[in-house]
Amino acid sequence: MSEEQKSVEGVAGEPQAVVKAAELKPAEVKPIEALVSIDDFKKFRIVVAQIKEAAVHPNADKLFVLKVDIGTEVRQVVAGIRRSYTPELLVGKRVALIANLAPAVIRGVESQGMILAASDEAGVSLLSPDRLDLVLGSTVK
Repeated sequence: MSEEQKSVEGVAGEPQAVVKAAELKPAEVKPIEALVSIDDFKKFRIVVAQIKEAAVHPNADKLFVLKVDIGTEVRQVVAGIRRSYTPELLVGKRVALIANLAPAVIRGVESQGMILAASDEAGVSLLSPDRLDLVLGSTVK
């Protein structure tokens, strides 16, 4: 096993797929619209949450209605990730959640936070901690 492969071993010591930087396509560079201060960023309370349930949104093709545990409570979150995930792939997954976002009604269903994800032409990828034992509700900094 090469040194590069050793550096990306998984939690159980199993080698993970290695992708060389030269093989990655850079994302389209977009102009910076507005800079925010560190004080603006600190207004967001981003925490580790675990998806407990995932159901198809009754009024939308691209949305799931998720039940997420943030350690102190379970919340309902509407997420536009249905084209990239199945409910089976989501349940049990730990994700980053903006916990202090004002509730919003999305296509008739209340959402009490926002799950963080990245997207490109291949689809959506949820942002997840790499440690599976990280305590629910832990602060993302």
